[in-house]
Amino acid sequence: MGAASRASLAVCVIAQDEEERIGACLASVAFADEIVVVDSGSTDRTVGIARAAGARVIERAWPGYVAQKNFALEQATTEWVLCVDADEQVSPQLAESIRNALATAPASVAGYRMARRTLYLGRWILHGGWYPDYKVRLVRRGRARWGGVDPHDRLEAEGPVGTLAGDLEHRTYRDISDHLRTIDRFTSVAAGELHARGRGVALAGMLLNAPAKFLKMYVLKAGFLDGVPGFIVAALGSYYVFLRYAKLWELRRVRRP
Repeated sequence: MGAASRASLAVCVIAQDEEERIGACLASVAFADEIVVVDSGSTDRTVGIARAAGARVIERAWPGYVAQKNFALEQATTEWVLCVDADEQVSPQLAESIRNALATAPASVAGYRMARRTLYLGRWILHGGWYPDYKVRLVRRGRARWGGVDPHDRLEAEGPVGTLAGDLEHRTYRDISDHLRTIDRFTSVAAGELHARGRGVALAGMLLNAPAKFLKMYVLKAGFLDGVPGFIVAALGSYYVFLRYAKLWELRRVRRP
């Protein structure tokens, strides 16, 4: 289906030091009419790889997840915008669904959601709440904004949302150490947001919410079916909750020199 028979599409990506993954990400969306990459100070080859792939690269200091993604969204000039992360790839089936949607979407539809499938420790994680991890990512320009609280952003469409076939493939943490570094970074941001809003009970969160998270992921959402990686996913999901509330307790109780 050619560009002339469908609405125009831009892809927006935010990135920093993603030379290992951004090439495959951009190759998977080569069918788009426009690609915008907002880079926040990469010191590796990310910018060069993006430009070589035909992307328009904008370098901008990091203001936070929601703010940076909204800035990227605002740079698109097409009717539709697809938002992906540098560690995500559009599968061939999803690419075909997107092309069909651009050609047939009713005027009332503001966006589309898609299932995200994550590759972790050499295995696609299909349980534990990680799949299908539906995300709204394809939206009409001007009818959606990024919301949520850093680091847990979400794209919010202003109107009806459809569902596309095919997966958005998420090649997330490189290894367990990378996962732990991300948890440390994200929980600091999340605890800071909770503290600023006066939200959350730190001790109850550590005592109750953390073990409940493991039970939910590993037992209720059948994480055990993903083998050892499924157990690790549930254990680290519980650790994330514990660490977020531990850091919240620290912010409230411990005076820093």
